[in-house]
Amino acid sequence: MMRKALLLLLAAVLCGSLPAQDTEETARLLALFNSHPKADIAVELVKKYEGLHDRSDYPYYGYGHRRLPNEKLSYGMTEAEAEALLRKDLAVRYRLFRKYGKDALLLTVLSYNVGQGVLLGHGGHPKSGLVRKLEAGNRDIYREYTAYCRYKGKTVRSIERRRKMEFLLLYEP
Repeated sequence: MMRKALLLLLAAVLCGSLPAQDTEETARLLALFNSHPKADIAVELVKKYEGLHDRSDYPYYGYGHRRLPNEKLSYGMTEAEAEALLRKDLAVRYRLFRKYGKDALLLTVLSYNVGQGVLLGHGGHPKSGLVRKLEAGNRDIYREYTAYCRYKGKTVRSIERRRKMEFLLLYEP
C-alpha cells in the first residue's frame, strides 16, 4: 500500500505542470488502475519487455512513454519516476478499455505497445478483429491476441513470447 501511495505522489509530481483539475483526474485514474488486482503484474510485464529507454530511443522516455508536445522529460529520471509515468500512461488507457470488463487490462497492455488506434479503429485503422470479437461476446481471443507479434508482415519470436506471457498472466477466464 505504501508503494502505491508513493507512486501516486510521484505521478502527481510528474503532472505538476498541468492544471489542478487534470492532476485530480490523473490521481483518480491512477487509483482506479492500481485497484485492479493484476495492475502490478501488468506494470512489471511492460517494464520487463520495454526496458528503460535512453537517448538513443528518442522520443521515448522511461518505459516506452512517447513525449507529448510541451512535456518536459529527462532521460535522467529515476526508475521510480519512470514507473510512475508508466502507471499514468496505463491508467489513461485503462479508462478507454474499462467497458471490456475482464479483458480491460489485457487490452490496456496491448494498446501500450501497438497503439489504441490500432485496436479501437482510429486514425485510418478499422476496429481490430480482437475488439470486434469481444464486443460480440466471444472471449476466445488467444489467437487474435497473440497475432499482434508481426513486424513488416513477419512474425517476431520475441514479440510472440511477450504476447503469450501477457495472455498467460493477465487473461481472466
